[in-house]
Amino acid sequence: MKERIITALDIGTTKVAALVARENEFGKVEILGIGISQSFGVKRGVVTNIDKTVHAIRKAVEQAEAQSGIKFVEVLVGIAGQHIKSLQHRGILVRDNVDIEIDEKDIQKLIGDMHKLSLPPGDKIIHVLPQDYIVDNEQGIKEPIGMAGVRVEGNFHIITGQAGAIHNINKCVIKAGLKVKNVVLEPLASAAAVLSKEELEAGVALVDIGGGTTDIAIFEEGIIRHTSVIPFGGDIITEDIKKGCMILRDQAESLKLKFGSALALETQDNEIVAIPGLRGRNHKEISIKNLSHIIQARMEEILEHVHFELRGSDFDKKLIGGIVLTGGGSQLKHLVQLTQLVTGMEARIGIPNEHLASTKMKEVNNPIFATGIGLAIRAFHEAELDKETEWLRAMPKEEEKEEIVEATLDIDVDEVEPLNEPEKKERNTEKNKEYEGAQSGNWLKNIITKSKQWLEKDLEDDFQDTPH
Repeated sequence: MKERIITALDIGTTKVAALVARENEFGKVEILGIGISQSFGVKRGVVTNIDKTVHAIRKAVEQAEAQSGIKFVEVLVGIAGQHIKSLQHRGILVRDNVDIEIDEKDIQKLIGDMHKLSLPPGDKIIHVLPQDYIVDNEQGIKEPIGMAGVRVEGNFHIITGQAGAIHNINKCVIKAGLKVKNVVLEPLASAAAVLSKEELEAGVALVDIGGGTTDIAIFEEGIIRHTSVIPFGGDIITEDIKKGCMILRDQAESLKLKFGSALALETQDNEIVAIPGLRGRNHKEISIKNLSHIIQARMEEILEHVHFELRGSDFDKKLIGGIVLTGGGSQLKHLVQLTQLVTGMEARIGIPNEHLASTKMKEVNNPIFATGIGLAIRAFHEAELDKETEWLRAMPKEEEKEEIVEATLDIDVDEVEPLNEPEKKERNTEKNKEYEGAQSGNWLKNIITKSKQWLEKDLEDDFQDTPH
């Protein structure tokens, strides 16, 4: 059995992360290599510059390949952005024979019918996610396979995106020399990395604060119930700091990461940070208190949008697990406290170590890698569901490939009777010739030639044995 190796690509507004992972014997995900590069060609989850995005992908992939020794070939790609939409739809299937059990083909037909929905021009379906089923008016059925029934209905959560945006992401990956195996919505991937089974069952809202957007996914009873995208993220906070403090963007980003706080009350009045001036100008002094006021004002706006989405989904009163914050924007100090103040719900930071094996790479225990790790986890889960699918996403190093080939060619077949040295040599020569012929595509021709030789030899023997 081939080792399952997954290569994933998270193309975000601020960074491109490439990740290599494998599944160990205990079912845990082991990270083999990570590469990260700054993204300049993506804005709010949408590719705006092909060449810059391709360069960022190549740079991240090269780092991950060097660290893991695995060559990227086929990748899972995460997608997000302002263009992502969701809708609910119900499908109906009427079966002919009640004596025949509902099987996987019936479920796949229901899902396939969802892909035929009429959508606004330019939209494309990314995911069709089953929620529950109704069999002969019996509602709330999660697993209808094996049941008997004539009328089968399914409620589906359908996620769509702009075909042009999806095509541009695929184009960037292909131009970087890779193949796209599948495109996955990033909040779904992040949820697989940071949420526990208990939270998914109890009801939880995942809030993924990225650079350009904030993605929301609501789960209840282990099923996704609602998804939405808020067109604000960590980048807009950086822009506010840049304008409010009259400094460069890179300086604003560094201030936000090192000294930023989502609660101004938690900072001291006398804390000052000095920023170098431009071309010999005097340095500029920034008050940490003022910096936190700028950050808090924008974060409150983002969290109010989140709260509005939660109330609009009608699941805000059912979320026992509260809110789980992840993504690069979740690293702000005191963000959990501000979230609880604005929404009135329990909150925590989601770190993607829920399904990870122990590793020496401590940097993976960071919310910015939640999407990449989640892509790998989803791929391994789908591999378990579909045993026939080949899930080898990458190629081993060249020397490992050569060893595998040599081991395959050196296998000897045990013989019933012992052979002396000349017979062994003759037998091995014949086997090598047959193997080379089969490898070159002339297997059938060799069989016919061999049969002809046997027939001619038998006829010659019979002719010699016949008295003349």
